[in-house]
Amino acid sequence: MFSYYVISKLLLILLTTSIATALPDTKPVSGQINSNSVLVALLDSHYTELAELVEKALLLQTLEEAVGRHNITIFAPRNDALERNLDPLFKSFLLEPRNLKSLQTLLLFHILPRRVSSPQWPSLSHHHRTLSNDHVHLNVDAQAPTLRLKVDSAEIVRPDDVIRPDGIIHGIERLLIPRSVQEDFNRRRSLRSISAVLPEGAPEVDPRTNRLKKPSPPVPAGAPPVLPIYSAMSPGPSLAPAPAPGPGGPRHHFDGEAQVKDFIHTLLHYGGYNEMADILVNLTSLATEMGRLVSEGYVLTVLAPNDEAMAKLTTDQLSEPGAPEQIVYYHIIPEYQTEESMYNAVRRFGKVKYDSLRFPHKVLAREADGSVKFGHGEGSAYLFDPDIYTDGRISVQGIDGVLFPAEETPATEVKPAAPVVKKVAKSRRGKF
Repeated sequence: MFSYYVISKLLLILLTTSIATALPDTKPVSGQINSNSVLVALLDSHYTELAELVEKALLLQTLEEAVGRHNITIFAPRNDALERNLDPLFKSFLLEPRNLKSLQTLLLFHILPRRVSSPQWPSLSHHHRTLSNDHVHLNVDAQAPTLRLKVDSAEIVRPDDVIRPDGIIHGIERLLIPRSVQEDFNRRRSLRSISAVLPEGAPEVDPRTNRLKKPSPPVPAGAPPVLPIYSAMSPGPSLAPAPAPGPGGPRHHFDGEAQVKDFIHTLLHYGGYNEMADILVNLTSLATEMGRLVSEGYVLTVLAPNDEAMAKLTTDQLSEPGAPEQIVYYHIIPEYQTEESMYNAVRRFGKVKYDSLRFPHKVLAREADGSVKFGHGEGSAYLFDPDIYTDGRISVQGIDGVLFPAEETPATEVKPAAPVVKKVAKSRRGKF
C-alpha cells in the first residue's frame, strides 16, 4: 500500500521546484527534486515498506538534501523481508519513539552518497561509506556458478532495479543492520528483562500484614525466599514488640524501682498530671509491680490521663475496692511505644489493638485528625502530650481522657418520656 503522506510530500516539493524555476527572481531550492527522481521511484511497489519507514524516521528532508548534492545508491530490502522475515521484537524496537535515532541510523546505512551500478561493482571487497557514516562491504561471490553481487552478507537480488539521473536502487534480499543499532537493541532487550515487572503467578503480599495472601509452594534448597526480606522482617498489626532482653530480677541489672520513681517525678514536674502521679504514689503495690517488671527486662508504655480527665471520674467509679488499680492497669501497655511508633502503626494498619496489663482487655488505637485516638465511641481519648517520659524502658504518653474497656464504657439508659424523673447512670463494671 502506497504512503499517501510521502507522495503528497514529494508532490509538494515538485510543485515548489517548478514555481521556483518559472520565476526568474526566485532562488531555487537546494534539492532539485523532479518526477524522475530516485526518491519518487522509491515508492515503487517493491519498496513501499521501506518508504513507510523513511516517513516514520522523518528522513525526507535529509534525503532531499543528499539528492541535491550528489547521486545516491539505495540498497532497498523487499517488502516481504520487512513484513515476514524481520524479528517482530526488533521491528517494534525500531518503531518506538524513543528509538528514532536507531531507526534513522539503520535507514541511512542503506544509502551511499555516490552512484554504484552493477557494471561498476568492484571485483574485490571494497569499503564504502554510507550516509550514516558507517561502512558497508561491496563484494562479488566468486564461488557461485553465476555472478552474485553482495553488500555485506546480503545478496543483491534485483541489481539496477531502478535507474534515475540522480540515483540508483538495488533490491536486496534482507535488511542491513549496523553494529551500533544491533548493540542498542541488545542492550535495551537485556535491560527490559532485568527490570521487568513481577511475572504472573508471583506471590502476592498483603500490604497491611506483610504476609503472603496465599500459601506458597515449597522452594528448593538455596533458592531465594518467597516472601521479600522487608516484608518478612516487618511485624504484622497483631504482633507486639518482644520484651527487651535482660537478666532476671535477682541480679538487679535493671533498677526498675528507680525508673518508676523517676517517671512519677517527671509527671509531677511536667504539670497537669498530678492526679495520675498521686494514684501511682498511693497505690504502692502497683508501683512495686511496675518496678519488678522493668527489673526483669520488660518495657512499659503508660497512657497517662491529664488532671482534667481524672476530675471527671465519679465517686462510684473510684470507691469500689480495686477500681483505681484496674483503671491504671488498663492504661499500661507491655510494649515500648513512642508517639512516632504509634502514629506510624495506625497510619499503616488503620486500627491497632494493644495488649494491656488488665488482661484480656486490649486498648484500641486508630488515626484521627492527624493524631492517635484511643478507646471506643464517647469514651475515647486523644494523644494529647506525646513523649512526656521516654528512657528506652518506660514511655509515658499524655492523653485527654480516661479509658475504659468497651463493655464497661459508662452509658445512660434512655427511658420513654413520661413523668420526668432524673436518674443517675451507674457504671457497669466487670468482676476481676
